[in-house]
Amino acid sequence: MSVKEFIAGIDYSLCGPAICISDMNQTFDFHSCQFYFLTNIKKYAKKLKQNITGETFLDYNQEIQRYETIADWAADKVTGCSRIGLEGYAYNATGKIFHIAENTGVLKYKLYQQSLPVDVFTPSVIKKFATGKGNASKDLMYESFLQDTGVPLSTVMGMSKSKIKSPLSDIVDAFYICKYLRYEVIV
Repeated sequence: MSVKEFIAGIDYSLCGPAICISDMNQTFDFHSCQFYFLTNIKKYAKKLKQNITGETFLDYNQEIQRYETIADWAADKVTGCSRIGLEGYAYNATGKIFHIAENTGVLKYKLYQQSLPVDVFTPSVIKKFATGKGNASKDLMYESFLQDTGVPLSTVMGMSKSKIKSPLSDIVDAFYICKYLRYEVIV
């Protein structure tokens, strides 16, 4: 009997974090992974498929409370995993970059407290791995996902194929972060 070993890919953000968990004893494919995400959109906050679960963000009164609730959610989902892949910062990002950094710092600290090894990959590395282009758009990432998996996630989620957005794009990113961790770092 083999020992279960799980890894996780996390697409971490303030507005749409997503996690893909893979069993290292199974072939890596969409159906053998478990996906979790947070959303503010009510219609996505449910079990969308046997292996995709959306939940709503918890209410918060302060930014640090927001960071903690998101980090607690993510740390809880990856408990039991032997290794975590995390997408790093996009260095050309604009907007609330310090909030993003603080939020990610809280998660990294919680993972450290669980003694979970974390590998951080730049967004361009994940995009190039998925599509062959380090600056791939969300649409191109989804096209690659569709080719790789055969799963019409936009249909499953009731979204337009013409404009890929959260939480679909977050699930796709988490999938490729997990896949990259599995094939490029672990194996």
